[in-house]
Amino acid sequence: MTQSPKLLITGASGFTGQHACNYFLKAGFDVIGVTRKNNLSDNEIKIESCDLTNKDEVIKLVKKTKPQYLLHLAGQNHVGHSWIDPISSLEANSMSTAYLLEAIRQEKLACKIIIVGSALQFDLADLSTLTHPYSISKTLQVVIAQSWAYLYDMHIVIAKPSNLIGPGFSNGVCSIFAKKIIDMEGNNAEKILEVNNLNARRHFVDVRDVISAYEILLTKGKTGEIYDIASSHSYSLEEVIKRFRTLTPVDFEVKTSISDKAEGKIETPLNKVLELGWKQTIPMESSLKDILEFYRQIPGQSKKNKY
Repeated sequence: MTQSPKLLITGASGFTGQHACNYFLKAGFDVIGVTRKNNLSDNEIKIESCDLTNKDEVIKLVKKTKPQYLLHLAGQNHVGHSWIDPISSLEANSMSTAYLLEAIRQEKLACKIIIVGSALQFDLADLSTLTHPYSISKTLQVVIAQSWAYLYDMHIVIAKPSNLIGPGFSNGVCSIFAKKIIDMEGNNAEKILEVNNLNARRHFVDVRDVISAYEILLTKGKTGEIYDIASSHSYSLEEVIKRFRTLTPVDFEVKTSISDKAEGKIETPLNKVLELGWKQTIPMESSLKDILEFYRQIPGQSKKNKY
């Protein structure tokens, strides 16, 4: 009997992590979810508790699990928090990656690895592109990953997804909008949606599509390469809100704090993952509908938010 390939997924209790665990379990992998606290209830997924900022705990984790594949999703992903505590962001994003890669190297494992970067990385050759400490932590994470791939001939691929959307608890703008709209539907909030700039543009991809890209990268990704995962075009926040309006009976007002003219088009990433056979299959409207339905099933979860 062929043994299922062993896949270690860090950040397993997070927004992407929970989707990833379920996806790869169905795809036939032996999934081991790593969390700081054992807070996953899926009995089919093996759980390992580990503080990835603790080098000794990471070494024990890798020795115990001996993964054939690693999907590193864990980290600190809140820009605001990075301003308050930049060191913890560096530890959670940069050092945790170094500890994982070094533990796998020391254990001499033939492990295929995906390190998930961010669209908010900055250009090391141009400090004017640096906007917050979170960007430092994610940029250094990628530098570490590429360095270990180059210096130690490790199979490490970097994924660089754009803004993730879809059902589940998330701090993304679409989830913030959805939670506020669900509050309005329940008459628990005034029917006003506050937005900083309607003209701000973003690339959005459903988290379920992104995870299918991760599977492709695990088998076909080129060592040391960075693969953008983005939609074919960007959306303004005004366009996103218009789509939300078609999915709710609530007639709400939109208030903005910035009245600038349109930002114009933002650059569309190269999306080299398309060359490997990946396709975006879930349209924006379906993602937004699923987000609303998710929060409709969880009364009392919505909070007033402003993006």
